[in-house]
Amino acid sequence: MSYPRSFEELKENFEKLPGIGEKSAERFVFSILKMDDDEIEEFSENLSKIKKKIKHCNICGHLTEGDICTICSDNSRDQSTICVVEDVRNVFILEKTGSYHGLYHVLGGLISPVNDINPEDLNISGLMERLKEPLDEIIIALNPSIEGETTSLYLQKILKDKKIHISRLSYGIPLGSDLEYVDPMMIEKAIGDRKFIEK
Repeated sequence: MSYPRSFEELKENFEKLPGIGEKSAERFVFSILKMDDDEIEEFSENLSKIKKKIKHCNICGHLTEGDICTICSDNSRDQSTICVVEDVRNVFILEKTGSYHGLYHVLGGLISPVNDINPEDLNISGLMERLKEPLDEIIIALNPSIEGETTSLYLQKILKDKKIHISRLSYGIPLGSDLEYVDPMMIEKAIGDRKFIEK
């Protein structure tokens, strides 16, 4: 027996989300059916609003509802250090450790020739633009995957002649892992034990 058409359509929408299979999508739809009208209206409004209101910071690429994110506009943070990450999720992960107090730069992906993602497809030009400001250190905090290593080596190459310290997270993080699934204490240690790269 098949579900009603509208049920199937919503279920298929949920299945498009990463990590959501058919069973989870079905549970979501059944949960929504139990909501009252006000809850459903609020849920619908929030879905519509998030795409309209949230954009990327003009400076670092993090999420914001304005032009500049709360991290870039926070003068109490260390303005001399930039931590380079793959995507906005990594910013939240590093912030949860409470061990880093500098700024960030979101690349928006990693170099991957197999997937036809090249340096010019990433927010690398924005990073180079920020080097015009006084900086002491750039921390490369990318996932220890093949793509992460490729991107890290590329960044090291283009930053080599700049008068700035370059460091990478220590290798306590397993090769091939994603920062999203690494224990916060291990990430904190990886930041504290980061290795400076000789030029």
